[in-house]
Parts: sequence; structure tokens; C-alpha cells
Amino acid sequence: MAQAISARGKLAARLARHSTGIIASVLFVAPIVWTVLSAFKPAQEARLPPLPPWPTTGFSLENYQTLNSFGDGLWVSAQNSIYVSVMTVILSVIVSVLAGYGFSRFRFPCKDLFFVLILSTIMIPFQSILTPIFLVLTKLGLHNTLTGLVGVYVTLQLPFSIFMMRNAFDAVPREIEEAALVEGCSRLRVFTRITLPMMRAPLASAALFVFILNWSDYLIALLLTTREWVTIPVYMASLSSSMTGQLYGAKAALGLIAAVPPVIMGIAIQRHLVRGLTFGALKQ
Repeated sequence: MAQAISARGKLAARLARHSTGIIASVLFVAPIVWTVLSAFKPAQEARLPPLPPWPTTGFSLENYQTLNSFGDGLWVSAQNSIYVSVMTVILSVIVSVLAGYGFSRFRFPCKDLFFVLILSTIMIPFQSILTPIFLVLTKLGLHNTLTGLVGVYVTLQLPFSIFMMRNAFDAVPREIEEAALVEGCSRLRVFTRITLPMMRAPLASAALFVFILNWSDYLIALLLTTREWVTIPVYMASLSSSMTGQLYGAKAALGLIAAVPPVIMGIAIQRHLVRGLTFGALKQ
């Protein structure tokens, strides 16, 4: 009797766990499926309630055609987003690698204080400093330019990137570098030929982290650029018409297109991602 009750209890607990998992999965997947299906609905049908979610009048590419004709077109904002994101990743990775290596390997006065000051900037909400940033960029003549936008993104992404790279370099045994130095290698050669190749996983993680944050940013790009320099999130917000209101089908189509680069980048570096995020978490 007791065994039967225990078996029933285990079965009920297992059913509860599986049911919770299924419900959570449906709630997670449903918006993605709805976005994909809405992207291929006719524009008029995409503005109707999302039930049933599939196109009832047939699949259509009308929303993608709207993206090509609305405003300056999708390609302009896509070019801006690609340029800003790629340049931010390149500059952030270069600076964070050099800074992280310096904090990890060299001794200089107030090193720990400087590192804490850099990390403390993460606690400052960027919304609170947008006005000073706007004024500084205006004085420098960089307001409403992609160069100014890249500079702001690099500045905001550096603290966490430096933190990641410092921890990654700390995880590399110093004995490897010391052995190379004894054999006659210069410090620069040791860094470029020995230490840096061991940093592929942390570099990949930092690059993906920076890319996704910049690719999806809306607020900073909205405040620091105008129509000719808009990025994809700002262009998506502008997809509306005085006659028909919000162009939900076009927004779904743009969201589907905008999701492609981060997904491709994540798949390309997935074998490095987990190791990169945990690299340096434990001292050797």
C-alpha cells in the first residue's frame, strides 16, 4: 500500500515537472512562431488579432516589399547597424585585450584602484549620462554620425569586456610565458604567438556579447542619430503609417531579418562560448 502511494506520488511529481516544462516551452516558443508567421501574412491580415496565427489568405512577401520602399529602405539601416556593430566589436576587443593583459601581467601604481574604478562604471545607468554624452558629441562635431555612435558604444562596453579579459588572462599560467621569455622571446612575441592564441574562447564570448548589445540597442541610437544614420531598431520603430497605423507585418519581417546575424554568429562560435564565459572562473 505504502509503495503504491509512493509510486503515485512520484508519477504525479513527474507529470507536474513535465507539464510545467511543456507550458514554459510553449510560452517561450509562441512569440517566435507568431513573429515568423506574421512576417509572411499580407499586411492587412497581420494587423488582425493573432488567432489563428497562420496566414488564412495564403503566404505573402508583401511585408518584405514594404521594407524596401518605406523611408530610405531596409538596406540603409542594415548598413548602418552592420558598420556600427562590427567597428564596436573590433575596437572593444582590441582595447579590452590590451587592458586586460596589462591588468593581469604588469604591476604599476594604483593598479587595483584603477581596475575597481573601471568596474564601478558598470553600476552607472547609461540613461543618466546620455545628456552629457549628447553635449560632448555636439561639441566635438560627432553628433548624428556613426563614428560618434561607435565611440559611445565602445565606451559603454569596455568595462565588462576588460573584466572578462583580465580574468581570462589570469587563468593562463604565467610559467608558460616565463619559459618563452627564458628561451629568448620578446614580451610582444610571447603575447602574440603564445598567450593570445589561448584566448580564442574568451575573445569569442566578448565579441558576441558586445555585438548583440550593440545590434539590438534602440535608445542610444535614437537619441544620437537622425533619419539618414538610423540603425535597424530605430528603423523598426518608425514603421508606421498615418493611414494604417503600425505596420505589424513589416515589423515582424524586419525582426526576422534582424535575428539572423546574431544567430549565425552564435552558431559559428558556440563551441567556444561556454568555455569563454567560464574561463578564469576558477583559479588553477
